[in-house]
Amino acid sequence: MFTGIVEEVGRVGDKIALSGGFRFTIEAGVVMEGMREGDSIAIDGVCQTVTGVLPGAFVVETIATTLSRTTFADLRVGSPVNLERSLAFGDRVGGHLVQGHVDGTADVVAVERRGEHVLVDIRVSAEVAEVTVPHGSIAIQGVSLTANEIREGDVVQVALIPYTWDHTNLHTLGVGDRVNVEGDVLGKFVANLMKRRSGSADAAASWR
Repeated sequence: MFTGIVEEVGRVGDKIALSGGFRFTIEAGVVMEGMREGDSIAIDGVCQTVTGVLPGAFVVETIATTLSRTTFADLRVGSPVNLERSLAFGDRVGGHLVQGHVDGTADVVAVERRGEHVLVDIRVSAEVAEVTVPHGSIAIQGVSLTANEIREGDVVQVALIPYTWDHTNLHTLGVGDRVNVEGDVLGKFVANLMKRRSGSADAAASWR
């Protein structure tokens, strides 16, 4: 479990093809403190298991399923990546509860500076749109953000404050880029519960 508060921006130091996946070496600093093999870490919002610890870097192995649902296949040596260690019980939750289980990718459709803030519009899947509400939470590239506005049913606008712009890789985004997106886990539970109740009601009605 994570909070969507990025600790640092690391860089891809190496990318090696495996059978059905890739082995990534991620160069980092802050998140290396106390890191051990087997630890969970969010890379651009994707929960990965640390399989190796090196001086100033760590290693993860990404499987085909993850590649099909995220932007990891697009990563290159030198690509900046948002990093966050898993949440420890007792820590402050500065963002919102993020599982690191990305729902899929979304397309950036607009980037506009408004004074000190930058507005970013992304077109999300129906699955994510269903659990996103105005002023609710959404994780983009592992960053906990607030849905500023929802238009056309599937375009979510977020506002980036200068600190977020400067301390994450979101400042690299442009129109047409893909981002990893995770919908609000609380919204998912509510949506699933409503579907089950609706299904139970329909089933009960059919027996009358």
